[in-house]
Amino acid sequence: MTTTAEPARAVTGGKNSLYEQWIASTGVPVNRDYYIEDLRTVGLGRWEARDCDALFCNLIGQQGLTAAYVTEIRPGGKNAPFRMALDEVVYVVEGRGLASISAGNGAPKTFEWQKYSMFVIPANHTYQLSNAQGNQAARLLHFNFLSSAMALLPNLDFFFNNPIMVRDQIAQDFYSEAKAVAGEESLRGVGKVWIGNFFPDMRAWDKIDPYRARGAGGNAVFIEFPGSPVTAHMSVFPSRTYKKGHRHGPGVTIVIPTGEGYSIMWPEGGEKVVVPWHEASLFIPPNRWFHQHFNVSESWNRYLAFHGPRVLAGTERIENTSSDQIEYPDEDPFIRQKFEEELAKRGLTSLMVEEAYRDPNYQWKY
Repeated sequence: MTTTAEPARAVTGGKNSLYEQWIASTGVPVNRDYYIEDLRTVGLGRWEARDCDALFCNLIGQQGLTAAYVTEIRPGGKNAPFRMALDEVVYVVEGRGLASISAGNGAPKTFEWQKYSMFVIPANHTYQLSNAQGNQAARLLHFNFLSSAMALLPNLDFFFNNPIMVRDQIAQDFYSEAKAVAGEESLRGVGKVWIGNFFPDMRAWDKIDPYRARGAGGNAVFIEFPGSPVTAHMSVFPSRTYKKGHRHGPGVTIVIPTGEGYSIMWPEGGEKVVVPWHEASLFIPPNRWFHQHFNVSESWNRYLAFHGPRVLAGTERIENTSSDQIEYPDEDPFIRQKFEEELAKRGLTSLMVEEAYRDPNYQWKY
């Protein structure tokens, strides 16, 4: 989908930034679109230094603030050991395998991962990923803050040849079961946050709470990684419904674990970009662009969102609901019209409650 709307200005870096120079030096292709419809099939190129195939996902909405890339491990193969001085979250798009992670010269910690798993690699820990399947490639999505970190400290040696170990996470039984702690309900709209380093299956994760702020009877889980600045959340919302339009800062990187739908993104007063999605789609709303998420399937949908660094820009948080969120009675009539048209194409009808279009304070059932 193309649009004449100008993408919001980059927050950090640019095409001459150190991060851009570094990815150019790898020889790996770069995708700079609004979205990637399927991470499982998108074209990759060889990353010789990592001994894998890869693609950098420098989508328009990242705007130099967050970084993402896809790696593919060939059947029965493994990639080269790697470390950098920043935390990195890995989400498994396809496949099953092993991760071996070590701190300094210590003994490695090894654990199994599978499709839909999510785990964090702590800063300056060396890791190697191997594919346990001999007949299928494994694909993984990597997310980090390397682009903005390089803008603040433009020194490659600091990130890739740094001997300082800030914290030895492996010695602390790092990959144990996630635990719930009390959350800031006034800020997040949920009662607790889950903290952990390994989440075995985000498609099946059922420890969710009502997410009243976005309407439509949806639920969510908010996630933090111990000692890490990286945070995330996963939204789970009902069949044939859609979330309220809202906007926030840049860099929020969204991947779809399961479902079928689309999102609409637009700058205030500008043209709308429609992003179709299904399992393994990736998209990133640009800075301060309104966006809405629509479920046009017969089952509940999920989207997993990795947040930008809080210290550099407000990312997922809505600061002013009167200007940064659109209630259903106030939305452009096009929004509802398109939703009902998309459902009709599939022989379905909307399950949105009519009263919600009249009453901005309508209380959804959870």
